Amino acid sequence: MGKKNRSRRAIVWIVVVAAVLVALFFFFRKRESEKTDKYRTAILDRGDITETVTATGTISAVTTVQVGSQVSGIIAHLYADFNSPVKKGQLLAELDPTPFRATVEQRNASLEQAQVQLRNAEINFQRQQRLLKENLIAEADYDSAKAQRDAAAAVVAQAKGALTQAETNLQYTEIRSPVDGVVVDRQYDVGQTVAASFQAPTLFTIAQDLTKMQVLADVDQSDIGRVHDGETALFTVDAYPEQEFKGKVAQVRLNATVNQNVVTYPVIIEVANPDLKLRPKMTADVTLQVATVKNVVRVPNAALRFRPPESARAPVEKKEERTPEGAEHRGMERRPNFPPAKNALRAYRLGPQDRLEPEWIEPGISDGRFTEQVKGPFKAGERVVVGLATVHAGANPFGRGRRF
Repeated sequence: MGKKNRSRRAIVWIVVVAAVLVALFFFFRKRESEKTDKYRTAILDRGDITETVTATGTISAVTTVQVGSQVSGIIAHLYADFNSPVKKGQLLAELDPTPFRATVEQRNASLEQAQVQLRNAEINFQRQQRLLKENLIAEADYDSAKAQRDAAAAVVAQAKGALTQAETNLQYTEIRSPVDGVVVDRQYDVGQTVAASFQAPTLFTIAQDLTKMQVLADVDQSDIGRVHDGETALFTVDAYPEQEFKGKVAQVRLNATVNQNVVTYPVIIEVANPDLKLRPKMTADVTLQVATVKNVVRVPNAALRFRPPESARAPVEKKEERTPEGAEHRGMERRPNFPPAKNALRAYRLGPQDRLEPEWIEPGISDGRFTEQVKGPFKAGERVVVGLATVHAGANPFGRGRRF
């Protein structure tokens, strides 16, 4: 029995010692966590800030020519295909010329007939003219012969015009390139019928120079006021996601487009394409650099968005909130470092005993990560609060799970 009692007492002591050790562990861990920072801070620095405007656009050649047919007919021959380099005046396609040649022959025959009638009318007119001089015919017969001669001359002129039109239509059966370039699209194949009744159908689309491309970007109306000619534009395409292409704004057009109540303006961006990587109809994700400042104090945007809990604010804050100045600028905890402008923003320093000290800055441009301090108390090297710490007093000592 003695041995059993001693074993039980030993077990009890072991449990007691373990409980004490666990309690001490939690106690010292809590003390240590209370000494850790409650807030995350960032060091201010000096640097460059570039304000940007984003948009989506479509790539195209600077000059694109659509080659069509002015006459209807059946495609007899094709002499160019997709991606074919062509020269100005080069034969691209040919319509079946048979019906057009027949028309030319008919117009030739009509012209010869009209010329024969004109010669006959001219002989008759000269005869009537001689008889009139000898007073052998009435003057009315002379006038009639002259009218017949003039009418025959008009028929000849009309026949010549019809012949010229027929010959021109015969020439239109040969589709030739109007510019030097590359065929980027072809709409018809051999044997298809081209119908040019109301408008000229497009047979080929030719890009004049693929080494010079342009991006047609749609910029929202809220951003268009900051976009101007000559500004730098950077963009990427899905085909080369790791490569950034550089261009320049060439034109800001006025013809706005309204799509589902969203108003956008077209912006033309010129870009060199010496290696022919960019191709027509590619979609470009465009970033327009609309403003740049150099060597300024940069305040992280996270610091300007940070709003601390009520318990962390300095006691002077509530007193200042009752002043007219504080009432004018709601959310101001204490007297500002300068009379704040309407667009003034607030950031916090970390004061004694982890109390937050608000400061106001007059912001400039922003690149999405940093904002320029145009006017304010902050200097490079100082710290500002950007958020609450992920581990602070009251957190689980083991670093995960719920808080106690």
